Amino acid sequence: GDPSLLGELDGIDPSAPDVYGPYEKLLPDGRRLSSVSAVLRDEAGKPTAVLCVNLDRGPLEQAAALLAGFAAPTAPRPEPLFERDWTERINDVVGGYVRDRGRPLERFTREDRLAVLTELDRAGVFAVRRAVPVVATALRISRSTAYSLLAELKQHPAGPAKEYHQ
Repeated sequence: GDPSLLGELDGIDPSAPDVYGPYEKLLPDGRRLSSVSAVLRDEAGKPTAVLCVNLDRGPLEQAAALLAGFAAPTAPRPEPLFERDWTERINDVVGGYVRDRGRPLERFTREDRLAVLTELDRAGVFAVRRAVPVVATALRISRSTAYSLLAELKQHPAGPAKEYHQ
């Protein structure tokens, strides 16, 4: 490789670390590099060379910018494409409940599930044939548990009074 231009290796303190970095370097064209330098020693422990490994961060930064664009959408969702998609409605209700409560599905209580089922019923999801198995999958519960919870909701005056299609 190229000479390091770091000066004499004899001046390196024997107790100094042999590996430095990663640290940032700039190229004349403005590109940023992540660099790691390692002091190589002979059998007697005397520094004889410096090995430098440089990584051009440009492609990584471009990929990060692209991913960040997907992570934070700037345009509103095109509602005409989704207004009749009952599976998206399930995702919206269940996902919204998870975010609002800060609790993963695995930690949902019976009351959490009842609240989600009530909201899904208000959204008309259960008017769709075979919606209950899809909801059960989204909530990570069995179909029989979903039907049992729905039957319980039907018995309460505040609960839904609709018929659920199998």
